[in-house]
Amino acid sequence: MSTGSGHATAAATPAAPSLSTSALDTSPINRELSLLAFNRRVLALAQDPDVPLLERLRFLCILGSNLDEYFEIRVAGLKEQLRAKMPPAGMTLSSMRTLLVEISRATRTLIDDQYRALNDQVLPALAASGVRLLGRADRSPAERAWVADFFLREVRPLLTPIGLDPAHPFPQIVNKSLNFIVELSGRDAFGRDTTIAVVKAPRLLPRVIKLPREIAEAENEFLLLSSVMHAHLGDLFPGRDILAYSQFRVTRDADLWIDEEEVKNLRQALQGELPQRQFGIPLRLEVASSCPDHLARFLLTQFELTDDDLYRCDGPVNIMRLTSMIDQVEVDTLKYPPFLPGKPKRLVGEPDILAAVRQHDILLHHPYQSFEPVVEFIRRAADDPDVVAIKQTVYRTGVNSALMEALVQAASRGKEVTVVVELMARFDEEANINWAEKLEHAGAQVVYGVFGLKTHAKLALLLRRERDAQGTSRLVPYAHLGTGNYHPRTTALYSDFGLLTADPDICADVNEVFLHITSLAKASKMKRLLLAPFTMHRRVIEMIRRETKHAGEGRPARINAKMNALLEEGVVRALQAASQSGVQIDLIVRGACALRPGVPGFSENIRVRSILGRFLEHHRVWYFENGGEPEVWLTSADWMGRNMFRRIEVAFPVLDPELKRRVIEEGLDVYLSDNCDAWDLGADGQWTKRKPRGRERGVSAQNELLKRMHGEAP
Repeated sequence: MSTGSGHATAAATPAAPSLSTSALDTSPINRELSLLAFNRRVLALAQDPDVPLLERLRFLCILGSNLDEYFEIRVAGLKEQLRAKMPPAGMTLSSMRTLLVEISRATRTLIDDQYRALNDQVLPALAASGVRLLGRADRSPAERAWVADFFLREVRPLLTPIGLDPAHPFPQIVNKSLNFIVELSGRDAFGRDTTIAVVKAPRLLPRVIKLPREIAEAENEFLLLSSVMHAHLGDLFPGRDILAYSQFRVTRDADLWIDEEEVKNLRQALQGELPQRQFGIPLRLEVASSCPDHLARFLLTQFELTDDDLYRCDGPVNIMRLTSMIDQVEVDTLKYPPFLPGKPKRLVGEPDILAAVRQHDILLHHPYQSFEPVVEFIRRAADDPDVVAIKQTVYRTGVNSALMEALVQAASRGKEVTVVVELMARFDEEANINWAEKLEHAGAQVVYGVFGLKTHAKLALLLRRERDAQGTSRLVPYAHLGTGNYHPRTTALYSDFGLLTADPDICADVNEVFLHITSLAKASKMKRLLLAPFTMHRRVIEMIRRETKHAGEGRPARINAKMNALLEEGVVRALQAASQSGVQIDLIVRGACALRPGVPGFSENIRVRSILGRFLEHHRVWYFENGGEPEVWLTSADWMGRNMFRRIEVAFPVLDPELKRRVIEEGLDVYLSDNCDAWDLGADGQWTKRKPRGRERGVSAQNELLKRMHGEAP
């Protein structure tokens, strides 16, 4: 186990720079700027010529989606604090204003580079490969005729142009919707000077349209709905000339606010609040790069925004909608090669999943190994007459879910089904409300977690009536614990661990968590699990300090951890203290990281890296050397304040020696040896892409795992 010895790590990371402590900043890295740095790393994937072309386009779309949420939630929160004159700890109102300007500047540069990659790299290369996104000038006469007919039949009947005057004020603009502003010449039909009109794109029409093969000049030719509308805007205003026009899109505050003191029924309150998300406070205005200044300024005035909130896009303002183009192209060479998820050896040839779990704990590593055993675990419970109860948490499940259907089926068959549905799972609220209603109609007991705390733990528990060797009937528990969501789509895209176990202590703890959530009573003392917001933060600090103590005593001391974000101040301080005592610390942090590594005399024994590739790195793994008796934990929680103090989270130990070895090798060591998809965080807060040196073999953690998991693992 190289994690225990640290040999692999020493070869993979450079020595700390020989700078004086005073020459380097030791303050935490700002969270918002760290998130933008993460998105800069996403853009690097789109710019990488070794990534298949359609996947490069997908990363551009992912970046667009990420930035949408960044404004809807992160920037929205900052602006709300500024309006309320309540800056977060450690900041003043002046520093908040400075931060917002810095965010605007950095985001604008990121967006410029995003569209440059789209226009100069990805779209030309796709066109050379037979996948064309046609502009107006690119269409043949036959294609122009088809577009004109399509507009007349499918688009124009759905359009309602709004000419602005006192009786037609500026319309309500839905969050992130596609719209056009049009400047017209002359007078309207009533002889008045109404020069400005707004046209909303129909929400029901696809934003990307594939041309029929019989008129297209290539197998895969596409049009944007915005391009179709551009070509025929004049048809909407007969007798008048269009002087100028532009696409535009406004991003609004999309966070939901529920008054804890007033709400009586969370589901009803959310159902009333969700429609308002579409019309939150405006935060960002996107226009075409060619939009005239006076039209951009007119829009800024309408939305009460400033120049810092204006973003010009050299292409479609709703770039993330290009995802649908990717999905319509069936050219294997332009996408990542398909793979068949593996299956643990402990399940091979075993038709009864519960019988297999009775014999051994089973570790699943998604997406390299199939999520189907987890679905089968719940399906078997629904079908098995001896399973009398099922309990499960639901954070994100998606609109279509075989697992959720199995829970509905189990409830309809009279089993005791208890489901903790987290209604406040951001942007999944509506889907979760729908599943909650279906479950209740089937007879399940549905609760919505603990008000004020999100239930983020990923847990399922079955209770089965079985007879022991003496023939005595008893209830036997089986549990699934995971680092990721019970979501059919993301389990194929996110890296996560899941554990199927019949360990009595772990199962008893899982049951206590459910009793705690549903009854609101104090949870009994856990034998194996750590539970946030009660024991997790304290125990994490204790385990870090234990390594600090061991280092001081000359005993083996090491911390390796993998997570999505590292921001919690207490954990950061404890890690810095451990580093100063000589503890070697390697952290794999996908996104935001407040800790500044490699500062001599301060954090010189800490190394931080980020891995970005085909799959979204999502599992959270902790390794503590513990004086030669290593502990390995899996968890749903990042080292963030919200996870430690404002969520129901669980961390669980991996006890089986063989599975512990797997977690170390597959969840830590392979990532620490990565020199292809890894980025190193420097003491200056900058990220540097790692590359193989000299004759060093290139190692991509995700590719290595794809090779390993293609076969069988324990």
